[in-house]
Amino acid sequence: MSDVAARVGVSQALVSLVFRNQPGASADTRRRVFQAAEELGYRPDTAAQLLRRTRSRQLGVLFTMRHPFDVGVVEALYPAARKHGYTLVLNAMVATRGERQSMEELLGLRSEAVITIGATSSWEHLTTGVGRTPIVEINPRTRAAGVDVVRTAERKGIRQAVDHLVALGHRAIAHIDGGRMPGATERRRGYRAAMRRHGLADHIRVHPGDYTEESGARVARALLARAPAQLPTAVIAGNDRCAHGLLGALLRAGLRVPDDVSIVGYDDSQLARLSFIDLTSVRQEAAEAAELAVRAAAERLDEGRTADRDIVLDPTLVVRGSTGPPRTPSPPDGGLLR
Repeated sequence: MSDVAARVGVSQALVSLVFRNQPGASADTRRRVFQAAEELGYRPDTAAQLLRRTRSRQLGVLFTMRHPFDVGVVEALYPAARKHGYTLVLNAMVATRGERQSMEELLGLRSEAVITIGATSSWEHLTTGVGRTPIVEINPRTRAAGVDVVRTAERKGIRQAVDHLVALGHRAIAHIDGGRMPGATERRRGYRAAMRRHGLADHIRVHPGDYTEESGARVARALLARAPAQLPTAVIAGNDRCAHGLLGALLRAGLRVPDDVSIVGYDDSQLARLSFIDLTSVRQEAAEAAELAVRAAAERLDEGRTADRDIVLDPTLVVRGSTGPPRTPSPPDGGLLR
């Protein structure tokens, strides 16, 4: 740091202010400090800086790498945290490491609060030993007292999908659920309620899934094993990945989407927007969820809020090319649907 100060012609204290992003230096001085640091190959010791601070102003993020929506939230957390004066430290939940271990590591890195995205462990197991560290959960599998929650109105999203398909003329509408994955229970309940509201209780069909492409393909194989007349005219998948697996399996079997079967996904991920997928999907707002989660953490840390918050975001159905009117009845000889 002394070399950088000497190169720029300012004090070490001023260089320290610049590296800590504190007020007190002009824009020109900041530019010259960073330029000198780059020329000298200097990198601040962020670990040492954290140890010297009373507060780390660091938010931990516990996330999965399985779902595109989660990745979108992580990306949006960076500008949201910067806006509120925080930095992020990430820790992934993977099969070889438990969620509890990942949480402990974030706390060990002086995270002032932790934001979890799609955690599947019970609240009691995940937060044992966190003390008063604020926790904000985005789309948790279960909800508990003592935490802030940012979630999508899952039932409303599925209802929009059912309403859209019914308006197109569909009645035989099936659903592939997400098992024990976050949001799956509410989506399943939303599907059942929407079907009953349209007088289609006799057409309710829920197929088990797990938010993966393979579960979508597996359901497709099961549907194709039936008589053509028993194939639903539309399927609402638990998420976009599941819809992708379903779509691929049906196309390989010679069926046409949406001519033979309409498909709706959930998340409106980048996958849904690919031109060769063109998937109708229920959009969750990743950027809004990220902003509200960081704001909730900042309110706890900077404003002293103690009351829990349950923030519910409205989803939006994005209609693309994978949905259309239902197919014509099956031919008398039971041949391939056309």
